Amino acid sequence: MSDLRDAALASKAWPFEEARRLLKRYEKAPPEKGFVLFETGYGPSGLPHIGTFGEVLRTTMIRRAFEQISDIPTRLICFSDDMDGMRKIPGNVPNQERLREDIQKPLTSVFDPFEEYESFGHHNNAMLRRFLDTFGFEYEFYSATEFYKSGQFDEVLKRAVEKYDDVMKVMLKSLREERRKTYSIFLPIHPETGRVLYVPMKSVNRDDYTITFDDEDGREWTLPVTGGNVKLQWKPDFGARWAALDVDFEMYGKDHSTNTPIYDRICEILGGKKPEHFTYELFLDDKGQKISKSSGNGISIDEWLTYASTESLSYFMYLKPKTAKRLHFDVIPKAMDEYHQQLRAYGTQDAKGRMANPVFHIHGHDVPKSDMVVTFSMLLNLASVSGAEDKETLWGFIRRYAPDATPEGHPQMDQAAGFAVRYYNDFVKPQKVFRAPTDEERAALEELRDALKAYDGPIDDEALQSVVYAVGRDKFDPLRGWFTALYEVLLGASQGPRFGGFIALYGLGETVALIDKALAGEFA
Repeated sequence: MSDLRDAALASKAWPFEEARRLLKRYEKAPPEKGFVLFETGYGPSGLPHIGTFGEVLRTTMIRRAFEQISDIPTRLICFSDDMDGMRKIPGNVPNQERLREDIQKPLTSVFDPFEEYESFGHHNNAMLRRFLDTFGFEYEFYSATEFYKSGQFDEVLKRAVEKYDDVMKVMLKSLREERRKTYSIFLPIHPETGRVLYVPMKSVNRDDYTITFDDEDGREWTLPVTGGNVKLQWKPDFGARWAALDVDFEMYGKDHSTNTPIYDRICEILGGKKPEHFTYELFLDDKGQKISKSSGNGISIDEWLTYASTESLSYFMYLKPKTAKRLHFDVIPKAMDEYHQQLRAYGTQDAKGRMANPVFHIHGHDVPKSDMVVTFSMLLNLASVSGAEDKETLWGFIRRYAPDATPEGHPQMDQAAGFAVRYYNDFVKPQKVFRAPTDEERAALEELRDALKAYDGPIDDEALQSVVYAVGRDKFDPLRGWFTALYEVLLGASQGPRFGGFIALYGLGETVALIDKALAGEFA
């Protein structure tokens, strides 16, 4: 393990770089609380989504890296901001009329439109926990409602009263003139209606830790800031939560980055030490636009998992978190294949290589072996030429190519075959565009067909690739034009697999028949 720790301490993999930065926080003395605290936040106004997955996964990767380089215990809190007022009714839930009665109430006081839990907030919290448990994350769940009402937040709320002017000064600098006139860091919960009120303060009373304000009907109220009677606006809440929990690390999207100095300063004013943070870039859709929950562009986690494994999504999330990335269906095949490439590499690597390999950051020390005898991209091409409607069709070819492979003995391969059939039918099939060969290409295809008919060598990827290469070498310059012709004429795609491997998998006779059909004009 010492070799691994040495490699981790020197590794340039981004989780280790962040972990080392976090470790410097405790160079002189370990944390008084006895552990390093990681936090992720969740707004439970809707169901968990792919961004939630990415945030918890990446935080877990840094936590795992930290545990590799330090013996200080760690904890991860997933904090649900479920005391927020429901500002608008989500369009994708039932009982819309009934929900209108609860506009602006805290989410944990809003009627559950699904009529399964005591509130909409409780419903979405349960969905979050089920979501995180499905992926095997280790975390502790915190509810803002419970945090405020149980008194765990009381000391920081009292400090917010004592330091009210200082915190307001930080906030007012960031607000437009109009908003400044009515802004307060405190949002009272109306004692009668239960609604979260956005009203100015008449006074903030340091002697008894209360606030005085007029409600929307002009009636004056005085409430203690403790015990869940009041919540903080979201930006002050961020900093106050860091101070109250003594958070050491939190990551969030680039859209939060301009608020980081605000969160940090409020945390310090309220007696805390600002945490280390990590800002990740946002995901883009196929047109390069930012993915948005409300517009529904991009790809959901359920959609990804319809066509590929959880691990492939984890691999995609690991890659370059500080670079904006297109998150669309066409990135799935590459993520699947690269994940398995890294699995195969892991078994051959030394400590340094393993610490830099994404699969360590996905699996820790329990990295599985890949049982993929055929790449996912090759499976897609096989599904394309065979018109496969089920994975059993693909297994017929796989068994011939790798006689020892079985669905039971190769569960990853079996799962991938099912994914490939679904992906082919939904994305590849509708996009297939065949073209007729040029005269030069026709002559080359005829030569390849005849060479394959006469071939009596080993059914081996490299040997068959040599046959394909030999036919094109003298006729195409650059040689890439030959392979492009094979893909466009035979597969109806602009790019494709290593063709020798494709022939080995699909079969010599089947490939000959495929070429004959293309030459007879059956495709284009």
